[in-house]
Amino acid sequence: MFKKLAVFLMAGVLAAGVLAGCGGGAQGGAASGNSGAIFRTLDEIKESGTLVIGVFSDKNPFGYVDENGNYAGYDIELAERLAQDLGVEIEYVSTEAANRVEYLETGKVDIILANFTVTPERAEAVDFASPYMNVALGVVSHEDNVITDLSQIGDGEVIVITGTTAETYLTENNPEIKLQKYDTYASAKTAFENKNGVAWANDNTEVIAFANEGSGYTVGIEELGSLDTIAPAVSKGNTSLLEWINEDMHKLGQEQFFHAAYEKTLLDVYGADYEDTLVVEP
Repeated sequence: MFKKLAVFLMAGVLAAGVLAGCGGGAQGGAASGNSGAIFRTLDEIKESGTLVIGVFSDKNPFGYVDENGNYAGYDIELAERLAQDLGVEIEYVSTEAANRVEYLETGKVDIILANFTVTPERAEAVDFASPYMNVALGVVSHEDNVITDLSQIGDGEVIVITGTTAETYLTENNPEIKLQKYDTYASAKTAFENKNGVAWANDNTEVIAFANEGSGYTVGIEELGSLDTIAPAVSKGNTSLLEWINEDMHKLGQEQFFHAAYEKTLLDVYGADYEDTLVVEP
């Protein structure tokens, strides 16, 4: 599968607290230069006692809500450790792919940990910390019509999730392909299962996990486009938080934290053969 996958305010009075509940989000902070992004500094987060992190709630095994109503997954392991090392409580805010940049720019969250692929375009809007996983795009199709090359799509349609690198890649590089766009992972998954499209393009880690969860699906294209990385993101200009995250992740890398997180959350999906290929220790 992954054999070829080589390592990827506003001005005014500042509110210091965090609103209760998942909809509250991060408040306070200062505008980041000309970007207009709203954020809380590291000291403000410490003072509030709560770190607000945007995560997926429906993308097993990266970020999802388990049968007990708790967040779980590879991204969640990192989120919990960051809050622990900072000495604060954690508040999760469920996000969709298309909302990740917006949630940072508006100060709804302090950090995004939602399988966020680093791209030059996104780096203009947010600041990425050190990467912790490698990724490429992949395409899954039904086993009775396996797509191994995009030329096989023909007049069919490919399912994508709005705001993902898959949408961007196909729009820019294969404008002739018709896209079915969905706002959520769950709606895209349901549409694909109902054969509303001939294929589903997404991060290869995600489509392979999907195919391995059930039967009747084949990842015919395991690598599409460039090899990239996944990393935490903060609001543009939030230097104090970014520097702290990088320092902490470097410490985590020294203790092989991300290999341990892989073995806890991803091993059953991808197996041991791909651990060193996927995992990045900052």
